Amino acid sequence: MRKVQPIRPAATVILVRQADPGFEVFMLKRTGRASFAGGMFVFPGGRVDGDDHLHKYDAVRTGPSAAQAAQVEALGAEWRGYWVAGIRESFEEAGLLLAYRNGELVSFADDAERARFMAYRGPLHAGETTLFDICRQENLTLAVDRIHFHNRFVTPVGRPRRFDTRFFIAEAPAEQAGSHDDKETVDSIWISPRHALARSAAGEFDLMGVTEAQLKWLSPLESAPAVLAMAEARQHFRVYRPVLPPQMLDGGTATGARGSV
Repeated sequence: MRKVQPIRPAATVILVRQADPGFEVFMLKRTGRASFAGGMFVFPGGRVDGDDHLHKYDAVRTGPSAAQAAQVEALGAEWRGYWVAGIRESFEEAGLLLAYRNGELVSFADDAERARFMAYRGPLHAGETTLFDICRQENLTLAVDRIHFHNRFVTPVGRPRRFDTRFFIAEAPAEQAGSHDDKETVDSIWISPRHALARSAAGEFDLMGVTEAQLKWLSPLESAPAVLAMAEARQHFRVYRPVLPPQMLDGGTATGARGSV
């Protein structure tokens, strides 16, 4: 009998910024040594940890706003953990911190401040500190009100790792450029969805099926404000449960059916 892998909760954030023309999204290239999605370009994200669910984060968050009530309802009782995990993973993996200090988004325009914050990424990933500790030390509140639940994907049965991933959309802070961590990720890029899809079609930019699907849905939009307006206005949230064809259930490859982070 084939063993069915457990499903792990995860959160992924599609970070966007305005470009000329159009808009760009931030993507990371996973190391080829990774057991999951090795060598592929992905959005920042990962597994929801137990710490992410703790009510202590209520003291260091701004939002969700009243306008996000439908998002909270769609995420369910564990909504807090998904938002916290999305912010944490964006910072760990991409060096983009969605947080306020004194009512303003954190800026890394000052080189010394940027270096101080980047020094938190390794210990955070290693479990030597928490996002809550960083918020307390730096007088931050997490910008939940700027991060919008978008949709949900569940990895199909038959994959060696399975995730139940909530995808979010957020605007990247203006003074933060983002960077890969040189551990789990070895390259990073700001790229338009249309350009990413074209490069993927040319065999230059490996994508999982779920990542390709998100890019296709975003590609008709013309600007970062249009993307954010779409995300903020959403009231209904699709759950996608791809199914592998029978011939792929014993270890074959079906890129288009992949559904994870």
